[in-house]
Amino acid sequence: MRTIIIAAALALAASLPAMAQDRQTAVANFVGPDGKQAGRAVLTEAKTGVLIELDISGLPVNRWVAFHIHENNRCDHTHGFESAGGHYNPTNAEHGLLAANGPHAGDMPNQYVDQDGKLRAQVFNGMVKLDGKNGIRGRTLMIHAESDDYRSQPVGGAGKRLACAVIE
Repeated sequence: MRTIIIAAALALAASLPAMAQDRQTAVANFVGPDGKQAGRAVLTEAKTGVLIELDISGLPVNRWVAFHIHENNRCDHTHGFESAGGHYNPTNAEHGLLAANGPHAGDMPNQYVDQDGKLRAQVFNGMVKLDGKNGIRGRTLMIHAESDDYRSQPVGGAGKRLACAVIE
């Protein structure tokens, strides 16, 4: 009987890593305009998209800021994060959650920064996956200085790029 219990325990232990791998995850470490660490995002793939959990500091206080996925895999702060490219848009849709022919895959809702300059949020994007078709691993997450108006082209008036992170 003791041998059966030990064998069952070993079988369960061996299956735990496989169960943990059922959900793919990724991380993205944000840098600010000075190139210093500004926060982190943890991305978890779900059946119909990706959940993005954000924890970022050093942002403008008490304001809404735009949050997007950008197309490239670089966050060079010395040139205002222009290396991240434009918004991730694999279907060539219009920019904006409220646009007539939008949104594109990189569009996500504005996020609120608290009185301490911290942004903590959970955002679900149902238009992307971590890997494969519409995969975002190797692309960038971007926080902008202004809120997105959800309509105007090509970036919704989101303004300067404040924090950038490569999804790894």
